[in-house]
Amino acid sequence: MPIHRSKALVVMLTAGTWAAGRDIPTSTPVSTAGEARSPNREPICPFAKTHLPARAEIQQSGIAFILEAIMSLRITLAAIFLTPVVPVAQAQPVQAQPVQAGFERLTTPDGTELGIWYPASGTPTRQQLGLYAHEVIAGAPSDRHPLIVFSHGTGGDFAGHVDTAVALARAGFIVAALTHPGDNWRDTSRATRIEERPAALSATITYMVQTWSGRGAIDADRIGAFGFSAGGFTVLAAAGGRPDLTRLQDHCAQHPTFFDCALIKAQKRTTAPAWPNLRDARIKAIVVAAPALGFTFDRAGLADVRVPVQLWRADNDQILPTPFYADAVRGALPGKPEFHSVAGAGHFDFLAPCANPAIMPQLCKSAPGFDRAAFHASFDAAIVAFFSTKLARRRRH
Repeated sequence: MPIHRSKALVVMLTAGTWAAGRDIPTSTPVSTAGEARSPNREPICPFAKTHLPARAEIQQSGIAFILEAIMSLRITLAAIFLTPVVPVAQAQPVQAQPVQAGFERLTTPDGTELGIWYPASGTPTRQQLGLYAHEVIAGAPSDRHPLIVFSHGTGGDFAGHVDTAVALARAGFIVAALTHPGDNWRDTSRATRIEERPAALSATITYMVQTWSGRGAIDADRIGAFGFSAGGFTVLAAAGGRPDLTRLQDHCAQHPTFFDCALIKAQKRTTAPAWPNLRDARIKAIVVAAPALGFTFDRAGLADVRVPVQLWRADNDQILPTPFYADAVRGALPGKPEFHSVAGAGHFDFLAPCANPAIMPQLCKSAPGFDRAAFHASFDAAIVAFFSTKLARRRRH
């Protein structure tokens, strides 16, 4: 299996911009060992980046090209994301079902953008959301529901996993996905300050349970977290993980063309002090997909991660290649995770299928033979099943 070569140019991109329908076999069997299998695809987002054509070899000139590409992508994304969320033209309402997904987009008092999905009743309407589309209704949550917070990858935003959020809402969960300040498609100025991400995730939990208008519907004893790429690193740290960032120096000396190393070279950062205690005890279970900087965690660094973990690896991930990321985390966790290895999947295949893949093929188009939409049906179902089990309401005796 080829290891992440400089052929695949990686660019920081919006989480809200990632997604796509790519061609894969219609079935994505899950083995009894808990490994999700799917066919061939292309890389996805690690630290949250994008895989571009071979034009850019990540070298001295490659870094400059990355910055140039980011600028052109921002223009495209701005045109998409600054447009109000409206129903898709001439779209017909979807048939009403007992439980649908409500949706709210807001900005918190500290300026953080959130997308919130929740269980609701009624007839949903298909709406465009950046590169994606979702079927949601207006309304407000009722009853009491578990909360799942989402953390996107580098250069992304709250919308990158919209299909997973909708699936969870329809299954009875409230989902809050933040756009990380300083690490999103509008502003990547603090993309390498990865220690700021877990605190932002915890602040989202605090806002949801203390301030959000629908907070009365949240069961604060049942909170989980989902993270992709840099978001995977984020939820591991929020669950008690302590990375050793001094490992970056040797890693990048050996693999200078890897995305994380190219990013650090382009955006210098001072040596981080000892990792602070960022564990959020409110988080009771986590789902981690293609985690960035997995190699910075050893057994001691993950010793305090005692919550249930579902871990996903894309077998054709050329952005965060084996064995430095998901495999490193799998080997360092104190308990055995529910591990899923997705055959043929690339890094960005963990992003939602795009409404129109042609708009941003770098993120939306999968490798020949890999059906992203089919994969996401099983991916979303596995995540719903995991959180439903691990965050089940305890019976009182």
